[in-house]
Amino acid sequence: MFKQLSTDTLNWIFIVGVILFIIELTFFQGGMIIPALFFTLLIYIGRQRFSRLWGKLAFWGGIVGVVFSVLNMLAVRFLVIAAIVIFIINYSKSKKEAKWIKPELSGFREEKEELVSKRPLFYHRLFADQRTDEIAYEWRDINIHGAFGDRVIDLSNTVLPNDTAVISIRHLVGNIEIYVPYEVEISIQHSSIIGRALILGEYHDKLINQTLLYQTEGYDQTYPRVKIITSLASGDIEVKRI
Repeated sequence: MFKQLSTDTLNWIFIVGVILFIIELTFFQGGMIIPALFFTLLIYIGRQRFSRLWGKLAFWGGIVGVVFSVLNMLAVRFLVIAAIVIFIINYSKSKKEAKWIKPELSGFREEKEELVSKRPLFYHRLFADQRTDEIAYEWRDINIHGAFGDRVIDLSNTVLPNDTAVISIRHLVGNIEIYVPYEVEISIQHSSIIGRALILGEYHDKLINQTLLYQTEGYDQTYPRVKIITSLASGDIEVKRI
């Protein structure tokens, strides 16, 4: 971020920071500088007597005090605000002046391709339950994220391609249910912070920051097959045959 700034701009930021440091030292009786020095001394003493309880308390208390003292200095506040403003300005410029990288190919002429727009099976929903249609529907790979609600996917009402179908769901709080026909091979990778899992008869009662990885015996050789990648902060997942 700062590499894109001119030297003059960086110099002005440094000069203003030094001026604010001097103002705080001169007109505010040292401001937060004196407490910062005191807490630094406390860290030094605590480090020398770290084997004792009061030494540990002095050391860690000094660290906390130094952090708060430094963050409350006028110069540091100015530098934080300046960094935020510079980031916003650079981000705004990058959006307006996007960099295009195009290969230079002699005799190449870009032609417009025919594209077909399709409606996804699921949409990104922060607060809603979603499930596949209960009547026959055309299969399309699923790649969604959400916050709250349940997701139910029934593959018995669709025809999977003679390839690998993909289901990718990233969710915060809610349950996921996936029903797969018997003739379809399955690979599943599920991660959960808190929850339970029932995967083709394999039951996990307590998942605490764990990742599960299963696949059926013929997954690597047989089609159709479905690859399932799910992640939950809190919730249960059930994958069963239907």
